[in-house]
Amino acid sequence: MRQNETQGLCIRAPKPESVAGTDGFIIVAVLWILAALAMLAAVYADFVAKTAVAARVYDSRLQSEALIAAGLELTAYRLLGYDDASRQTSGAFDFQLGLSHVGVEFRSEGARIDLNLAPKELLSGLCRVLGAKPEEADSYADRIVAWRTKPGPGNQNPEAEAYKSAGLNYGPRQAPFQNVAELRLVRDLPAVLVESALPFVTVFNGQAGIDVTVAAPQVVRALPGINPNLVDEIITRGAQNPQAVLPLLGAAGPSVAVGGRKAARALVHITLDTGRQVNADAVLLITENNSAEPYRVLAWHDDFDGPV
Repeated sequence: MRQNETQGLCIRAPKPESVAGTDGFIIVAVLWILAALAMLAAVYADFVAKTAVAARVYDSRLQSEALIAAGLELTAYRLLGYDDASRQTSGAFDFQLGLSHVGVEFRSEGARIDLNLAPKELLSGLCRVLGAKPEEADSYADRIVAWRTKPGPGNQNPEAEAYKSAGLNYGPRQAPFQNVAELRLVRDLPAVLVESALPFVTVFNGQAGIDVTVAAPQVVRALPGINPNLVDEIITRGAQNPQAVLPLLGAAGPSVAVGGRKAARALVHITLDTGRQVNADAVLLITENNSAEPYRVLAWHDDFDGPV
């Protein structure tokens, strides 16, 4: 019975072309899936690589900030506990922290000309030292003084009108400089002269006079009435005995204030364990000895993300 039924069945084999079409579709689908997986793997690998780089950069940034802060702490430690007259005006030291090396140089801000307090003659002298002609130097000094000077009573403001007439979309601050970078905004000052002057000026000196015992030669030469032939001797003798320079100053004496300041600038040079080098420029203010905050950081610039 079963034999007859089996013999009566008619089983048809699939056509060859139907099998081939199904196999081709499956192969194409598999290839698309493999391509998609390869693309996902490439995207993920790129993401992982970028994340690793970002993590290393972030880690280096944290290390740099911590090392700079350590350098500033040790600088403040050397300056605390003294009055202005006996406070150290300059120095240098270095230390190792982990696998990183840190070098620090610090100097009183008295070495720089204060843009808010320096008289016109001193500002003009610096401009001449940096290459300006005498009549131009006086004009530039007038512009700097006008930037920081409050306008007179009444509705007339010639300095502000001069900025407007020059086509500038801003006016003079007519208040103290907040940052030495504002020097770039002062009307009629050549950009080359400003960039040359920035290393020799500050807003943190706190006095109209400069300390010739730590000042750069360009600053000493800018003193009104200074004998240019004595500049090198003043700098050399001042480093050994500050009081010994006073007889050499002559007419420049009123523009000099020898001694420490509450503000000091620290230059911090770091070599990380990766070999990367980072430089920072910071200004510290030493507060009163009985203060809960013995020092404050007034300014901080570093070149981790690019030039200062």
